Amino acid sequence: MSVAARAGFAARGLIYVLVGVIALRIAFGGDDGGHQADRGGALGELAGRPFGAAMLWTVGIALAGMALWRLSEAVFGGAGPDGSALSRRAASVFRFLFYGFVSFSVLSYAAGDRGSGSGASDRQTDDVTARMLDWPGGQWLVGGAGAAVVIAGLWISVQAVRKKFRENLRCGAMSGRTERVVGFLGVTGGTARGAVFAAAGVFALVAAVRHQPGQARGMDDTLRGFRDLPAGPWLLALVALGLAAFGFFSWCEARWRKV
Repeated sequence: MSVAARAGFAARGLIYVLVGVIALRIAFGGDDGGHQADRGGALGELAGRPFGAAMLWTVGIALAGMALWRLSEAVFGGAGPDGSALSRRAASVFRFLFYGFVSFSVLSYAAGDRGSGSGASDRQTDDVTARMLDWPGGQWLVGGAGAAVVIAGLWISVQAVRKKFRENLRCGAMSGRTERVVGFLGVTGGTARGAVFAAAGVFALVAAVRHQPGQARGMDDTLRGFRDLPAGPWLLALVALGLAAFGFFSWCEARWRKV
């Protein structure tokens, strides 16, 4: 499971770095030729590179390894003194499902299903929100989901600022300089990632209040929302660099994570 987990962290890091690069280009270059700053956009970037098909299959398989590792944590417990706690096991189940879905979407894209491609996160968010709003009490469901995402985003950012990620790293295996660099990437990347989650949750809340599914946004539209604020291009660039930093931090986890 150690190899599977580390491969998964490396694959996750690659996706976040590519999303960060695309978002940075969007900040100052308009629509960047139609590229979307989401997972589908990252897959499109990979597909256009030499050996792109092989890289897509590799990323998809690596993320499947991440899902299996999370499943093993749910069944057998994870590393650390609280690795067998019920809350940790429940979180591992959720992560197993999440990475299983992401792996499936990447492998589907590699196999030729471009429905998982650029802009997919925005389309899926609109479709899911529209269906939920049509349910009885749909506005409350969408609003509750949006509030949960806001809380999750704030929690991610706070945990990053508090450097809670250090508990999962083999810091003793790092030099002092490496530890400082990894800490900087963890704080910067985690804070940016949490901010994007929180912003997406706010848009879901707006969609619930206005009963307009189009107000809910996937990752690409959420990032473009930063660009529409005062000093937007610079703010989006800052968030983009933060997402890329999270990608680099994921690569550090591939090397030093306790698994």
